[in-house]
Amino acid sequence: MDAVKIIEVKQSVFANNDQRAQLLREELKRRGIFLLNLMSAPGSGKTTTLARTVKLLKDELKIGVMEADIDSDVDARVMAECGVKAIQLHTGGMCHLDADMTRQGLDELVAGDVELAILENVGNLVCPAEFDTGAVKNAAILSVPEGHDKPLKYPLMFQVCDVVLINKIDVAPYFDFDMEKCREYIRMRNPNAEVIPICAKTGEGVDRWADWLREQVAAWRA
Repeated sequence: MDAVKIIEVKQSVFANNDQRAQLLREELKRRGIFLLNLMSAPGSGKTTTLARTVKLLKDELKIGVMEADIDSDVDARVMAECGVKAIQLHTGGMCHLDADMTRQGLDELVAGDVELAILENVGNLVCPAEFDTGAVKNAAILSVPEGHDKPLKYPLMFQVCDVVLINKIDVAPYFDFDMEKCREYIRMRNPNAEVIPICAKTGEGVDRWADWLREQVAAWRA
């Protein structure tokens, strides 16, 4: 009996997406639009963090937010109430966005004048990290209740991120969370990643995060 032929499709799918993502980044550069891809597990505080962030920056930058979920428009409504343009992206059951999906959202979002576009990706620590969305920078949120060992268990998420926000630091005394070990594990995966402890609920540390984002947008649009 002939051997079964095995076709490795994963590589070609990713390669094709990487090409489209790079084309999207080049287009964003020409148009002076900064795209941030924000990723995390469900319940880490992405939307609360974004709400704090846009309130700090919306008077300086024209901001648009894309909320990606399998269903519902709850998060988009929250962002719209913060005073920025917001659209909801339904992924049809998929646990991530790729470059083409992101472009579809951007076409609608930047119909107006947007300088900072933020994609709140689907809540998942695996799939979103595998697909380049065309974003200029990737950010991840790791919340204290998730544990300090997540960078060891989900390496790719932390490898692809330029900045990691450690959220919910206000409840750290109630959990077995070691901040220094968490920093160490992040450095193991990505020594260049910025690590910023925050509490989106109280606002602690969010100014530093807003400063980082402000600097990145200015450098990209220069």
